[in-house]
Amino acid sequence: MFDWHVFGSFVGYLSLMLAIGFIFSKRQESLGDYYLGGRRMNKWVVALSAQASDMSGWLLMGLPGAIYVGGFSEAWIGIGLMIGTYLNWKIVAGRLRRYSQACGDAITIPDFICNRFRDKTGISRMVAAVIILVFFTFYTASGFVGAAKLFTSTFGVPETLSVCGVTVTGYQLCLWVAALVVVSYTLLGGYMAVCWTDVIQGSLMFFAIVLIPAVVVCNAGGFASTVDQLNEINPYLQSLFTNASTGKAAGFIGLASCMAWGLGYFGMPHILVRFMSIDDAAEIRGSRRIAMTWVAVSLAAATVIGMVFRLYLKQKGLTLAQVGNDPEKMFMVMINGIFSGGFLMRVFAGIFLSAIMAAIMSTADSQLLVSSSSFSNDLYKVVLRKKAGNRELITVSRLTVGAVALAALIMAMDTSSDFFKVVMKMVSFAWAGFGAAFGPLILLALFWKRTTLAGAVAGMVTGAVTCFVWKFVLSADAALVAENPVFSLYELAPGFALAFVATVVVSLLTRKPDASVCDEFDRVVGLIADKQK
Repeated sequence: MFDWHVFGSFVGYLSLMLAIGFIFSKRQESLGDYYLGGRRMNKWVVALSAQASDMSGWLLMGLPGAIYVGGFSEAWIGIGLMIGTYLNWKIVAGRLRRYSQACGDAITIPDFICNRFRDKTGISRMVAAVIILVFFTFYTASGFVGAAKLFTSTFGVPETLSVCGVTVTGYQLCLWVAALVVVSYTLLGGYMAVCWTDVIQGSLMFFAIVLIPAVVVCNAGGFASTVDQLNEINPYLQSLFTNASTGKAAGFIGLASCMAWGLGYFGMPHILVRFMSIDDAAEIRGSRRIAMTWVAVSLAAATVIGMVFRLYLKQKGLTLAQVGNDPEKMFMVMINGIFSGGFLMRVFAGIFLSAIMAAIMSTADSQLLVSSSSFSNDLYKVVLRKKAGNRELITVSRLTVGAVALAALIMAMDTSSDFFKVVMKMVSFAWAGFGAAFGPLILLALFWKRTTLAGAVAGMVTGAVTCFVWKFVLSADAALVAENPVFSLYELAPGFALAFVATVVVSLLTRKPDASVCDEFDRVVGLIADKQK
């Protein structure tokens, strides 16, 4: 039966997001405004937007699903992410903010890379833009899959239905609806709309992810009782070093794969541009504290959700098969169960279910915006129309948003593939691709004066190619993995390591950077040192 109360809450929430996009559509005067908010975002907006766009539906679906299957041993992913988040804010944020403005007022990551190395050929800009377009398409597809799961689970959409005389599956219809909303307000408002909607969405995510597991724990009789009951269900559920499903030790490769997630932060374009947009680099410290509080509490709460869902099912006398047999839908199942009943309870259910949509949208919009900026500013302007004006580039950016969304939709509609129908798998691959391709380069570009243009290009290509080969060739070969377990390692770890080595080795083998590049590096480092005194 269709739930109009929940539907009304969704419509209200989505209407608010579109209204914000419309308001900010009147404030786009330049590319800097559209892509970076004119570098005038305050610390609260930057912190909440960075973390909301970081976590996505993965926080409320992918991570709890992994915890449900593997138990607390999968919490090492969260630990790695917390460490990576802190180090990214601590050592990258402030320096990138100052350096990106000092070298030609760069407004995108490819912009920064090109300007940093005085790349007159534009090769580094084009390589970076292609990498961004490829991996963000995978990332955006994961968001659309998450949204489709949310809509089908929440509204009981039929398996097949007719739309304008065309027969489609309910899943496909939900994909198109989710994409339409995300694309609409991204097209309208640009960076400021994305950031301000992220603030609302990040706040809603935070509240929901803390409240729902707290209710389950209270119903179980408190924290101590919850721990005891989970031990009765499975004694390995709360072990950091034993997989709850297999009863086997997590092992070094498993732990290393989880911790490697933290490396990805150094190369995430949609997070790095948040650092570049803050109004004053001195505000980074305050922004970091806000971000770390949000991350620590949210990751802990998501872990608890994955743990207590087994307890929730036991309380309700249900099995996983009876609620859809998909661990990634557990948050939706818990919300619908806790807030069942009268009008007001169903409205609350709609609000909290909107938190899942908020998580999905807060990342998808950022990814679409970064993808569009990379194509228009770093490919279209460089290769096709060097004299293109701001208005033309903004128009091309908006067309690119639609094109990337369409490509992501095509991926998401492939329900025959185990890879394309699991949020966690697509997110982990895209995360690895960005972390390996850009992470080592960003660190070296900011902290090693000797890095060269050739080294930068070699590192990006090596990181991206390694992730594809490791994921779809080496680790996909069951016989090879059985013979050499090292190939089961998360592709981000070898990709990051090989890209770092490639950047350093090629830089040392090629001519030193020009004096102007070295002088600019010294000026930025000197400026940072003066600010810290």
